[in-house]
Amino acid sequence: MSAETVERPVPERLDDGRRRELARSLLAPAALVLLVVYFSLRSDTFLSWGNVTAFSGQAGPLLFVALGATFVVVMGSIDLSVGAVALFCGAVAAWLLSDGALGGFAVPAAILAGAGVGAISGAVVAYGGVPSFVATLGAMSILSGVALKILRGSPLPFTSPATSDLAIGQIVPHVQNAGLWALIAWALFVVVGLRTRFGLYVYAIGGGEPVARLSGVRVRAVKVAAFALSGATAACAGVLLVAQLGSGGPTVGSTLLLDSLAAIVVAGTSLSGGRGGVHRTLLGVLLISVLANGLNQIGADDYTQQIIKGAVIVGAVLLATARRRGEVTK
Repeated sequence: MSAETVERPVPERLDDGRRRELARSLLAPAALVLLVVYFSLRSDTFLSWGNVTAFSGQAGPLLFVALGATFVVVMGSIDLSVGAVALFCGAVAAWLLSDGALGGFAVPAAILAGAGVGAISGAVVAYGGVPSFVATLGAMSILSGVALKILRGSPLPFTSPATSDLAIGQIVPHVQNAGLWALIAWALFVVVGLRTRFGLYVYAIGGGEPVARLSGVRVRAVKVAAFALSGATAACAGVLLVAQLGSGGPTVGSTLLLDSLAAIVVAGTSLSGGRGGVHRTLLGVLLISVLANGLNQIGADDYTQQIIKGAVIVGAVLLATARRRGEVTK
């Protein structure tokens, strides 16, 4: 009889935990709906086809960056160099396109360059034992400097109709190709993250690196691959941005680090690793992109947008911390 008394509250506590978890998981979708309603009431052009088309072009590069960076975050690391990689690879693409020597190989060359610098950062973390924060912070400084050297501190224009169409063309009406390619990449990476050995290893490392290593996971190789993937997707974003602009410039990718981090965290991927995943990242990108687009529509300045995005990151991290605390005290 006493045993029954002890055991009865356990399912109730578990049910309460599930309800709290469900409530928190609905916060991001609810916030997205509220933002859409609010901005549509504040601006007559927010839901216009012209703005929808522009929105798809704005969200595409951000989604690309966030996809690769999510794998790194799930692994329990962080990549602070994604904006600099986008700038560097965008500068490389613009330089090659303006020179005309490589022609159609400029885009894959830039993406390979991004994967390469990402792999170097991963090797520094995995084999050098340097914290990812420090390694990618250094990479951010180096790549930004190299990119500005290539650009000589000013925009570098180029003429390439095929490259421009790669980003701003519309295979699907009212959806710029930049957004379409990003959606296709998201669907592919969802499969990679949830259905492949690489994806499972990333979660295993984020859940507990020593345990993953004892289980036979090649931790160092997976880390290098994850950072290489992050570099490649950041490079894709950089290429799309310069293709949209028709030139490489010193400000390309300047907001991608903050925006991608906000999108990853607000979607429910834990900065401590092992939780969330790329399947959630699309929702976070939509929320951050709607927020930025809506603020632009109502005339909010860049400084206000930075404040709001920073507050979003802090709030999302606080919610995640509260969730973990609740689980510990059950």
